[in-house]
Amino acid sequence: MADKTPRTDRGRRTLRKLLDAAAAEFGERGFHDASISAITRRAGTALGSFYTYFDSKDAIFRALVADMSGRVRDHVAPAIEGAPDAITREGRALAAFLAFARDHQEIYRIIDEAEFVDPASFRAHYETTARRIAERLASGAAAGELRADVGEVEAWALMGMNVFLGLRYGVWDTSAPVDAIAAAANRLIGEGLARRD
Repeated sequence: MADKTPRTDRGRRTLRKLLDAAAAEFGERGFHDASISAITRRAGTALGSFYTYFDSKDAIFRALVADMSGRVRDHVAPAIEGAPDAITREGRALAAFLAFARDHQEIYRIIDEAEFVDPASFRAHYETTARRIAERLASGAAAGELRADVGEVEAWALMGMNVFLGLRYGVWDTSAPVDAIAAAANRLIGEGLARRD
């Protein structure tokens, strides 16, 4: 398969438009009711532009799942930079994720549908996210801020908590302040993961 990575700024902008349009289309209509022509209409691009970057609706959906996962990462990274300790870092990560979920509610429908449309993308999304959390926890353990035995189980548990808090407070009810939600969750994290001497 030929490399379809854009090589120009214009190409990168077109690809971004297509992915953003796909997020809106899949988020509103679901995978099965969405269409390539509707995506290109939303993007304001020609149908031929779509096929410059994607071979099919399945291909843009797979790319979109990976793109959304990367966008969550890129949104959270600046929020946790310079955190004074591991517990604060996790609270900031959750607050940033909640803010992202509020601005991109379609992520829930898209990721949920990925389980059936493209199970490999679905699994990769969660495995990659859990790996990032596990790396943060390992860093906190190495700094003596968390128990030395924190690992994969704790990373998946934190991710599960974040996902469902995002659903509850990022999609269903957006009125509660994200910092208050993160602080409440952080109390749970601090008591469950803090180092005991």
